[in-house]
Amino acid sequence: MDGFASDLIPVERVTLEGALVIGAGLAGLSAALAAAPTPCLVLSPTALGEGCSSAWAQGGMAVALSPDDDADLHAADTLAAGAGLCDPDRVELLTREGRAAVERLIALGAPFDRDPAGRLVQSLEAAHSRARVARVGGDGAGRAIMQAVISAARATPSISLLAPARARRLITGADGAVIGALVEHRGRLTALFARAVILASGGVGGLFAETTTPAQVRGEGMGLAALAGAVIRDPEFVQFHPTAMDFGQDPAPLATEALRGEGAVLIDAEGGRFMLEADSRAELAPRDIVARAIHRQRREGKGACLDARQAVGAHFPHEFPSVFAACIEAGLDPRLSPIPVAPAVHYHMGGIETDADGRTSLKGLYAAGECASAGVHGANRLASNSLLEAAVFGTRAGCAAAAELSDHDPSQAGLAPQNFVPLPDLTPEALAELRAAMSREAGVERDAAGLERLGLLIARLVRDHGPSPVLAAAALITEGALARRSSLGAHFRLDHPEAPDEARSSHLALSFVAPLARFDLLRLDAARARADQQA
Repeated sequence: MDGFASDLIPVERVTLEGALVIGAGLAGLSAALAAAPTPCLVLSPTALGEGCSSAWAQGGMAVALSPDDDADLHAADTLAAGAGLCDPDRVELLTREGRAAVERLIALGAPFDRDPAGRLVQSLEAAHSRARVARVGGDGAGRAIMQAVISAARATPSISLLAPARARRLITGADGAVIGALVEHRGRLTALFARAVILASGGVGGLFAETTTPAQVRGEGMGLAALAGAVIRDPEFVQFHPTAMDFGQDPAPLATEALRGEGAVLIDAEGGRFMLEADSRAELAPRDIVARAIHRQRREGKGACLDARQAVGAHFPHEFPSVFAACIEAGLDPRLSPIPVAPAVHYHMGGIETDADGRTSLKGLYAAGECASAGVHGANRLASNSLLEAAVFGTRAGCAAAAELSDHDPSQAGLAPQNFVPLPDLTPEALAELRAAMSREAGVERDAAGLERLGLLIARLVRDHGPSPVLAAAALITEGALARRSSLGAHFRLDHPEAPDEARSSHLALSFVAPLARFDLLRLDAARARADQQA
């Protein structure tokens, strides 16, 4: 597995005093801030505030603050959206700690919108029974929150920031515990040993050709953890945002859910509404239902547009400046014309399995945010719960890692040589081929034939390029989707449209006997025969 060449400069070894945080979005920085005064080194693959999904979030943060709302109602909505796959105790924890999370962010300087009386303005989004989404500047919540958190991190003496820097492998000790990471920074490899490693590297959107997330967010954290032996939960559940703006851009700009909360409607090419027939909740149905309805409209050549002319109209530049700017840049004025939309990958509900404090199945390894699966999203994330999860569980992971450092004193004795060899990357051409295949075969609607073809392609890419973390992530999504022979939430099988009798989570781990999971190269001929028969 480790015979693929690297042209990087030989490895240096550095032992950190405290924790290593891989990822500098809201979850990673929340963890580092919570761990203080424990020293934390935070790695970011890009300049801070760029290339992380947290900064791109438009809608805001869902939290029960109004007099007619409470944490129990928020939990009930979250459980309903999750289609029976959420952990009720984790959901209760998320919604109960929501107010404190928002208050921490306000204390750091996050400028949430307020009404003339000084109360937080809260918007209604799909599948919420109350208006509970706290916003910033209409559609700029993620960017503004990240600016406040980055400023706080830079001002915290215990936090060091390293960018651009990528983790190329997790380092494991003789007992399988994670004791550090092999890190690439400016063309050099350094083995960073730490008493705790917190993965907060984001989701999988960049694995797909149509996505609203930064291109470099492509499942590497989940892949690194899986290749180190961690258990992965529910990787097949990928959420497609219904209203990515269809301007031919990569990534696709997002038309926030809040537009539909304000009354924007979905129309076909002839101006007729189609969501009224798809679901009684129409445009405010859960995202999986709206995404499938739009997908089918487009597949049948009927077109799909978001019409906000009446609901927002002249207020667009002030109320939704990011959406307005993206439309104008593409040559469309949303005050005068409907916005063409298409589903695009937006969020990953699955990920590295964790407990309530971010502990994974591997000693010394914690995870938080979108790369983790803490059990709060189930089969279909409730809108605007992602920033809340990153803040709540990032904080919990940082606290737990700091408290347990003495239990994770890393020993460097007897380390296997492959710990110091970076896992391989894909070429740009191979990544483009993978992304196209993931969108085609593991998209809004899936079936066994397409997933088998996808597995065959992944096996070929493993043979040609080695066990890349990106391929590990793709293999896990594909394997989970193949194994779940029913439709639930965001996972819809055309060949198994029925819901399961009981919703159960999947728990997957990669096998090191085969290059990646079930896609054993010795079975390529059999897989090819099955794919040909089903094509």
